[in-house]
Amino acid sequence: MELTHVELIKLLVSLAIGSAIGAEREYRSKSAGFRTIILITMGSTLFTIFSIQLGGLTSPERIASNIVTGIGFLGAGVIFREEERVNGITTATTIWVAAALGMGVGGGYFTICVIATVLVLCVLYGFILLEKRIDAFSRTRKYRIVCKYEQDALLRYEILFREYKLHAFKGQQSKRGEEITGNWIVRGTASNHKKLIPVLLKDERIIEFDF
Repeated sequence: MELTHVELIKLLVSLAIGSAIGAEREYRSKSAGFRTIILITMGSTLFTIFSIQLGGLTSPERIASNIVTGIGFLGAGVIFREEERVNGITTATTIWVAAALGMGVGGGYFTICVIATVLVLCVLYGFILLEKRIDAFSRTRKYRIVCKYEQDALLRYEILFREYKLHAFKGQQSKRGEEITGNWIVRGTASNHKKLIPVLLKDERIIEFDF
């Protein structure tokens, strides 16, 4: 099979799409960066081209299903759990979209792939500003307070959360010797968290404070 002019254009377009998306991931120092995304888009394009040339055009669903299965394993590899958060989901979905775009380019759907790439870049670059604004209005933190055991020792901190307009969801509480430990998932604006934390840090009754 010889490389035709159209197939060369497909490879170059997939290279450009992968570069545009991969640059954003590389800029944010994600596990799947510049070269990885490029290879994903070009690999999907090549698989699609080869499938069409070898007769896969009569059953195009086989092309998509095999690529999606392979990309699923690759995307799962970048997802990991860190403390109470799951990281890597955005990178995994970016890998998934990059493969879809590469497959679309391989099938010759240039216009829709270019439009979709622009939309993906808008989400990755532009929507992060919206995400930060949402986070500023509703930020969730995990508070852990250890203090000397007294009657209603932890209750005063729940009252303090309410005074600073923060919604606290009580977690595990435990007593060891003369100390009692309280855990809360606290939700509220970033500014209210910022106001409360110095107050807790200055509280001499608190032995340990994690947030």
